[in-house]
Amino acid sequence: MGGVGVTAEDFGVKGPRGWAFRGISLDAGPGSLIAVEGPSGSGRTSLLLALTGRMKASEGTARVGELTLPKQSAAVRRVSAPANVTGVTDLDPALTVGEQLRERALLQRRFGDSVRAMLRPRSEQAVEAGLRIERALTAAGLNLDALPKGSRTAVRDLERPQELRLSIALALIGRPALLGVDDVDLKLSDAERAEIWDLLRSLADSGTTVVAVSAEGTEKADARATTGRA
Repeated sequence: MGGVGVTAEDFGVKGPRGWAFRGISLDAGPGSLIAVEGPSGSGRTSLLLALTGRMKASEGTARVGELTLPKQSAAVRRVSAPANVTGVTDLDPALTVGEQLRERALLQRRFGDSVRAMLRPRSEQAVEAGLRIERALTAAGLNLDALPKGSRTAVRDLERPQELRLSIALALIGRPALLGVDDVDLKLSDAERAEIWDLLRSLADSGTTVVAVSAEGTEKADARATTGRA
């Protein structure tokens, strides 16, 4: 699936404790890398969730491709996927990496694919699931052979960069047009942070529109949005 353009004008979300963010405007074309910058607690994760249709905006409008937020949030959810969002996309530490990937592929097949795809023979579905996993791992730069026990490595034994790449790979299994990645710089060294930004840049260059949340952003971004308490 190709990327989608993302635009917003005076976009904001208000919660029980006041504004999570407000006054956000941006204009990014398909296949852009959009950096959402701001300190922890500034509403940056809320902005990511709102742009991917998972949090309802309180003011302003945004568009994801031809879809309007907040009116068409359900449709936006079908073409987008969040990754590395605490409380939303948490990895299961009790599973192995292979089990986590197969579980996501199964959920995608049951709830994310068309009815026509679900009616295909199981053998064809299994092959397609395997190909999706392989493509997602390649795109996320996660080499299972480099893990201590390969695909049988427990999720809880992954290092921080590997966790992040696995979360991105899981999101990519659904082939989203819009990928939202939270906390791309959390608990990473400078070198690891640079590698992740290079990965996200490559995903955008391949056609997927990427919204990436961090404290400081990157010069590799095509568009920026800065969050802060109103």
